[in-house]
Amino acid sequence: MKKFLFSVAVLAISVLPAAHAQKFGKLLKDTPGAVSYTFRTDFAKDVPGTLDKVKAMGITNIEFSNLFGKTAAELRALLDERGMRCTSLGVSFDDLNNKTETVVQNAKTLGAEFVRIGSVPHKGPMDLDLAKKTVEDFNRFGQKLQDNGLTFCYHNHGFEFAPYQDATYFDYIVQNTNPKTVFYEMDVVWMHLPGQDPAAILKKYPKRFKLIHLKDLKKGVPSSMAGSTPNENCVVLGTGQINYPEILKAAKKSAIKYYYIEDENLGSMQQVPQSLVYLKSL
Repeated sequence: MKKFLFSVAVLAISVLPAAHAQKFGKLLKDTPGAVSYTFRTDFAKDVPGTLDKVKAMGITNIEFSNLFGKTAAELRALLDERGMRCTSLGVSFDDLNNKTETVVQNAKTLGAEFVRIGSVPHKGPMDLDLAKKTVEDFNRFGQKLQDNGLTFCYHNHGFEFAPYQDATYFDYIVQNTNPKTVFYEMDVVWMHLPGQDPAAILKKYPKRFKLIHLKDLKKGVPSSMAGSTPNENCVVLGTGQINYPEILKAAKKSAIKYYYIEDENLGSMQQVPQSLVYLKSL
């Protein structure tokens, strides 16, 4: 049954006129990319085969956050063979901090424009000392990557939205990092879950976001600062809590260059084609 649903969803995309050649929809210019984590279990078993399945959905742009046992050169060759690309490389804070040259080389080999991290070292809630250290680190990362022809982005993960003065620590970090070298990747769910409005934040900082993760949260899941939720709470776009029409309208007026679907559900192979159909319909 799952195989049948997958085939139907892919067929639905294939019959949409020029789904990934011209206009994707009124609110998205092109077919969005996908985060490799979306298909992590498949990539872990078969990288070439998974790339073929992803391309069959119309997706040709991948943000890799794992090389899945390949070298950057091997992965680049597999992408090139299929007319696919990697526009962003996700790495750990420790790797960017301690293995900067390796990160830069891997990103360049893959053809990535952006290097992003998804968290900063912390043992508890965000506080002012950690926020100041984060600003210092991000400014250093941003300058180093810019010097090497790359752009640094930080992917929010929830705990940055703890209140600070009349705003949040996320506001403090954005406002105190260099706007010429430090940018952000919005994860819609990890912004919505702590009680924030992604569309409003895009309007507040339209030039600071360069990337965005599109995902949806099951209805009924309560707000949380945890930055995590069970995989099954990640649902097909348009079926959960997230107001995508408003977010995409705001994103269209922002500096966001690449949109990536990130579906953490273990049924992502079935859900992503349905999410693409939803995005096309907007």
